[in-house]
Amino acid sequence: MAAHDLSMQLMRERDLLEVLLFKLDEQQMLLATGRNRWIHHAANEIERVLAAMPTVALSRDTLVISVADEWGVPEATTLRDLIDAAPTDAWREVLSGHLDAMTALADEIGDMKKVNEQRLRTAIRVTQETIAGLGVPTGEYDPQGDVVRGADARLLDTRV
Repeated sequence: MAAHDLSMQLMRERDLLEVLLFKLDEQQMLLATGRNRWIHHAANEIERVLAAMPTVALSRDTLVISVADEWGVPEATTLRDLIDAAPTDAWREVLSGHLDAMTALADEIGDMKKVNEQRLRTAIRVTQETIAGLGVPTGEYDPQGDVVRGADARLLDTRV
């Protein structure tokens, strides 16, 4: 029965990774469209999801140990080791499916994190240049931070 509980825990962990990916995607869309007003909310939501992950991982690890004990595998095992030691093809398939899905999600999360970090750095640079150039024409930027027009275009109108 511990294997069933482990499978359910792995599904919860997958769901949490999906939520993290969604929140990163949401943050990326805000950055791409220049909706910087909401970035801190997106960052807070990402932090909330990340804060839940250690508890979920601890629960998973506890269940891995229980399943390992039930299946006669040494306690200090990984999910991969547990898959190799599964007593039936069905359990190998179920646990492999979870592992493959979580690995794919982790890779996608890593890629999206890199893009978001780049866009955040660009947004900070554009903001700093705009503030530094108050009173001096700084141009207009696209969402990637490239100068679109260098004339009198402004991100901040100081004449009001």
